[in-house]
This record gives sequence, C-alpha cells and structure tokens, in this order.
Amino acid sequence: MTTTYEAPGSASAPGGPDAVTAVVAADFETDEYEADFGGEAPTRIPSSEGVEIGPRRGVRSATLDERFNIVGSLAGGMALATLLFGWISPLTGVVGWFVVAYLAFIGFYMLLVSMRSDFQEVKDRVATVLMVSAGVMLFGALVFIVVYTLIRGSEALPYVNFFTQTMELTGPLDPLSSGGILHAIVGTLIQISIALAITVPLGIATAVFLNEVGGRFARFVRTIADAMTALPSIVAGLFVYAAIIQLFTHQRSGFAAALAITVMMLPIVIRASDVVLRLVPGNLREASYALGTTRWRTVWHVVLPTARSGLVTAVILGTARGIGETSPVLLTSGITAVMNVNPFEGPMISLPLQVFDFVRSPEPTMIARGFGTAAVLILLVLGLFIVARVIGGRGPGQLSDRQRRNAQAESLRDLQRITMLDDRIYAGDYPPARATQNIVSTAPKPSDPEETSL
Repeated sequence: MTTTYEAPGSASAPGGPDAVTAVVAADFETDEYEADFGGEAPTRIPSSEGVEIGPRRGVRSATLDERFNIVGSLAGGMALATLLFGWISPLTGVVGWFVVAYLAFIGFYMLLVSMRSDFQEVKDRVATVLMVSAGVMLFGALVFIVVYTLIRGSEALPYVNFFTQTMELTGPLDPLSSGGILHAIVGTLIQISIALAITVPLGIATAVFLNEVGGRFARFVRTIADAMTALPSIVAGLFVYAAIIQLFTHQRSGFAAALAITVMMLPIVIRASDVVLRLVPGNLREASYALGTTRWRTVWHVVLPTARSGLVTAVILGTARGIGETSPVLLTSGITAVMNVNPFEGPMISLPLQVFDFVRSPEPTMIARGFGTAAVLILLVLGLFIVARVIGGRGPGQLSDRQRRNAQAESLRDLQRITMLDDRIYAGDYPPARATQNIVSTAPKPSDPEETSL
C-alpha cells in the first residue's frame, strides 16, 4: 500500500490539515515515506520519560582492584628490598634501599595489572604511577629542605635580637643572644626592590613587543632572551663588576648588586611573560579592534588584564631566581657587618651572602646563625609569593569583595534613579514645566488656515 502526501489545505487532502498531519505521522514508520523523500527518514528525538537514571559514576576514585594492586606492589617491593639488604646480599644504605624498593614496586605493579588488563592499559597505569611518583618526590624534597632549614635554624630564631640587631659588635665566639641580621634583611629588600623596579616594566614591555609587534628584530630578541636564561650567575656578576664598578662607581654597592640581580631576573620574566601572553585568545583582540580601539589600548585594557595572573607568576619566578643569588652579589655588593640603607654608597650585604659568610665559619654559633638566616630567607620569599598572589592571583573578570559591593551599590543607585524618573513621568512632573514652556515658546507657530488657503 502506497501512501501519498498532500499539502495541508489542499483540495485533495480529505479532512483538512489534521488528516494530513495524521497521514504524515503514519508514514514515518513506512518505507514508502523514505522513498518519497529521498531515502532518509526525518530525525526524531526519543523521549526520556520513564527512563531511570543510575548513580553517578566516580571517575576520580580508585576501584578496589586498583587499590589492591598499589598496596600489594608497595608491600612486595618493601619486602624484597628488606630481604636483599638484610638477608640475601651485603647491600647497605638507606638511599639504595629506597631505590631497590621502588624498582621492585614498579615490577610487581606491572605484573599485577597485566593479569587483568591488556598491554595498553599496563602502559597507561605505569605511566600514571611514574608521574605521581615524580610529583611526590619533588614535593617531598621541597618539604625536606624547608623543614630541615627551620629545624637547624630554630636555635637562633627564638632570639629577638636576631631580627633587631646587626653584627657590628658581635664576634664569632659571642652567644646567640648577641648580634643579628637586620642589616642583611634591609639590604635584601632594597636590592630586590630596585631589581623589580627595573625588571617588571622592562620584562613585560619586552614580552608585549614580542607578541604584539613581532618581526625579525622580535625573533632576534627572543633568541637572546632564551640564551640569557642559561647564563651562569658568576658571569652576570663579572659583567656588572667590569661595566659598572670598574668604569663608573669604583666601589661595590647595593645598586651594583641590584643590577647583577636584574641581569639574572630579566630573561626569566621575559620568557615566562611571553608564554603567558601567547595564551591570550586572539578573538579578544579582534573584538577590541572591531570596537574601534587602538593597538595599545587593546594591550592595556584587554591583553594585560586577561594575562594578569600569569604575569604575576612570571614575576614570582624571576624574584625567586634573583633573591637567592650569591655569587653576583659577592662580586658587586661586598660583605659588611653594619647597617647601610644607601644603595649607591658603600657595601651592602644581603641574606644569601650573609648565609655564605656565616656557614663558612667553624663556630657552632655562627653555623646556627647561618641556618637561621636561611630560614628567614625562605619565610621572606614565601611572604612575597603570598602578597603577589593576593594582588594578581584573581583571573580576568573576577572581582574582589570590595569591588563586588561597590558594583552592587552602584546598581542599586541606578535602579533607584530609574524608578524615581518613572514615578515623575507617571505623575506628570517630568519634563519640568520650565522646560515645557521653553519648548512651546521656541516651537514654530501654526499658520492660519485661511492664509494657507489664500
């Protein structure tokens, strides 16, 4: 039986449009409809009524089988390493035990996973374990360094004079209750402030030039920045010593040390900022240009705010590189035990250089002062990182609590103003009577109909 399709409202469609709709609906299930309309039936969306939705699957949690593989492999690796180092072979050493245990753990884990999985899944599981192990190892090394430094420096940190005095009147044999590192803290803050004042605008401006302008010279600058990233710190110190101290100042100073730190920080900031600015979507720039803005207004109001958190990270990386430098500061700033707040006159010591000066002494009190100074340096760096994150850690478009409250208050004021205007218009008080009179007086007078007819 062949069903024919008639247009709605046509004379040959008995029953009118409803009958035609019923005919078409019946034809959806027949082959004749597909033959009449090119061999393809229209797409129908299935109804979700009556379909039960099961529990949400947790893709981040490990199954019991995966946990068994991890725990069993770890226990087997530790047992095998203990047998090798204590019973079977004459192996010794804690580091060697950990290496053997880890290698045995990887082998047992591959064996257990291969019992129920194919080779591709085995490779995936082993790669995941290796990446997680690398992250745990790096985090553990960082925690070990911080904790060890704080523990060794706990002998000097409880003394208040350690933060409020200098080493001007303190000798190597004096107890920890005498002397401090105030002059080194002040010197570090002054030197890193000068270096940041030079590096941040110059580095970000260079990155903007590399991304927004480009050209052959931009490629040359990017190559030089890449090469300077691996520049040894002693070379930077020798460069500043020969170019600044020997030719101009003829003395070591905090400003010369800040220039040496700048040489070390600048390529880091340039390369990190360059990578961040490349990640800004191009459609944001195109939208800004479509609104009629210039290139530099687009950079200032669109590109830089979008990449703000990444630029802060670039500055943090540069600061971490510069604040811990010792060899260029040793060549350019000199060592002193007195307070010096003038970066252009006389030697000015910093915290890394003070640590070097303390730990080279054989006296236990001086070594304790050295670890205490290193602990202060770590805490200072962490404090600077926290401040930088608070200032620029928010993403583009994210408002602070104060900005959100100000925007809400402004919206309420606009709503009140619009509501009052609507009330005045409804009451007939707007526009004002004086303005209405002015409009009426300046309006052209209508011509006389009789004059118009004449």
